[in-house]
Amino acid sequence: MNWLDKLERKMGRYAIPNLTVYLLAGYVIGFAVWLLMPDLLSWLTLEPALILRGQVWRILSWVLIPPTSQPISLLILVLLYYSLGTALERTWGTFRYNVYIFSGLLFTVLAVFILYAVFYFGVGVELPLSSVGLISTNYITMSIFLAFAAIYPEMEVYLYFILPIKMKWMALVYVAMAVYYFITGGIATRVAIGASLLNFVIFFLSSRNMRRFSPKERARKAKFKRQSAPHMQYSNGAKHRCAVCGRTELDDPCLEFRFCSKCNGNYEYCQDHLFTHEHVK
Repeated sequence: MNWLDKLERKMGRYAIPNLTVYLLAGYVIGFAVWLLMPDLLSWLTLEPALILRGQVWRILSWVLIPPTSQPISLLILVLLYYSLGTALERTWGTFRYNVYIFSGLLFTVLAVFILYAVFYFGVGVELPLSSVGLISTNYITMSIFLAFAAIYPEMEVYLYFILPIKMKWMALVYVAMAVYYFITGGIATRVAIGASLLNFVIFFLSSRNMRRFSPKERARKAKFKRQSAPHMQYSNGAKHRCAVCGRTELDDPCLEFRFCSKCNGNYEYCQDHLFTHEHVK
């Protein structure tokens, strides 16, 4: 059991369902603020100097800053990341998805404050407000895309609703663009990109079960595959057959098959006979 499993047992009940909806709704609210009351947007930005002077709401309000000022681009972004985010939440579970999103936001805030401290204590000047003022959650949502591509690399999406392309190739393009903007961009861009990529790397490396990649585990799986292969080749190309009724997955695609651990030998049963058959001794 890794640290996420332990944390979920203690705090899983506090997870927020449909977190993607709230995140994208914040974008819409921020876009409306920018469109109707543009001067108010300067009161929402992530500014360490102003936060330390008492404007503590900025720790959270910067999440409302939209990643784009173009309505068409915002609409495409909302539709895309709603589908990716909800699918990722169903795959991971609500709690793990919450951890992934909130840790990305936390890393961004910490990175900005560390940058402020470096300027203030190292150089002796405050970090210019314009350097970090327009940090948004753009790269946090992009990390959702990166995580989805890591889990479903072969899935195809239609770029601009026309060109089919696999997620793994889009992820490589994203990483290349992120590296380019990290090198050529300003301080705010580097902080946002670095925090989102750091979140992706830490989350996946710390939550993945690495034992399945060990030589011992790989050898065990290979041995099981060699032993079970002769018993899983039936007529017409079927790979599963119930030892009681003789049905295969070709007879009914909805059938599920399991091996019985109490039978002496490789005996496979459908769900109708898995718990009712007489064990072979």
